[in-house]
Amino acid sequence: MTNDNPVEPQSAVEASGAWPFVSRRVRLIEGTRQVWNSRQHRKGTVPRALSRVAGIFSAEHLNAWIGTVFAIGAACFVVASCGSLFPWMVEGSVVGEHLNAIYFAGSIPFTTAAGLQLFQAASASARLAPLGRDRLIGFGWYPRDIGWLSCALQFVGTVLFNFNTLDAMSPSLNWLQQDLVVWAPDWVGSVLFLASGYLAFIETCHAHWAFQPRSLTWWIVWINLLGCVGFMISACFAFVLPSGLSERAITVSTAWTLQGAVCFLIGALLTLFESPDSAKEPQETATELV
Repeated sequence: MTNDNPVEPQSAVEASGAWPFVSRRVRLIEGTRQVWNSRQHRKGTVPRALSRVAGIFSAEHLNAWIGTVFAIGAACFVVASCGSLFPWMVEGSVVGEHLNAIYFAGSIPFTTAAGLQLFQAASASARLAPLGRDRLIGFGWYPRDIGWLSCALQFVGTVLFNFNTLDAMSPSLNWLQQDLVVWAPDWVGSVLFLASGYLAFIETCHAHWAFQPRSLTWWIVWINLLGCVGFMISACFAFVLPSGLSERAITVSTAWTLQGAVCFLIGALLTLFESPDSAKEPQETATELV
């Protein structure tokens, strides 16, 4: 029977998390205090989880692919933003259409990485373990699982960015068409990214806010959240009026896109170094508790 949470509530002696989610549970087993952590379970950065699924679908391989592919997408956004803000950095033949094509190219790895991450989260939430093996069930449906919900919102946001960046390559759109097919998916996608980033942040903090500078995982989710804020501000400045976008608005919007892309690039690269100890609390034994 599939359960949204791999730890039965009645087996835990302590449960915590940012309301209304539970992202951390503790129980005592033979005198040992064992902790289940939502992100560690989802990412598979628990010793027992590292060998649960073999091959390219193992947690280690998925984490590496997600971090690498997401970094590629973010790098494309960095290049396109820099090309727009600093024209002297690119050749004179590189015009707006080419830069928009780079944005679109970057949106594909974003969606690919987000899809892999959603698949990973669904697989972690659906540990049926028949005959000692996990069953992989695609994207699943676990809206009460904070990790899965964060990944699902991010995935939908990346799909909207696909449409947004693709439509932006059309040179013949009037102001209303730009708002409908370029700005609207950009704005909605940015809202979803912001919600996703905050959910990932509170999943790690087990509270609506916490400052944990000694935790690599905290830095990953915090930097990614700053990237989401950058994309959101960028979308707000990208709304097109009947008179068109001013040069100042374009510059401000692009600058915030660059800030967001740089944050996502750093966050993606840092995930490659995430380990079982990245989010562990002092004197704590991490376990899957399944």
